[in-house]
Amino acid sequence: MATKVKGANRDHRIMLYALSTCVWCRKTKKLLDSLDVEYEYIFVDLLEGSEEEQVMDQVGRYNSGQTFPTLVIDGKRVIVGFKEPEIRKALS
Repeated sequence: MATKVKGANRDHRIMLYALSTCVWCRKTKKLLDSLDVEYEYIFVDLLEGSEEEQVMDQVGRYNSGQTFPTLVIDGKRVIVGFKEPEIRKALS
């Protein structure tokens, strides 16, 4: 379900919940790529049926508004939206 992106920096477990059509989601992916971190992402809008429901439940556990992008670092730190300084700090 999730797509893994290899990176030299594997210090954190990173999951990005995103929409394939969202400009802020693309900017977040591009930032993660530029930081050369390993991460996984799911384009929620490309899922269907029970798979989509299951992932939206996961997103809701971290972000009650279920908005995108939702970035989860190490299963506990959550950054909602494209907040470049906050993302850089969390991953430094």
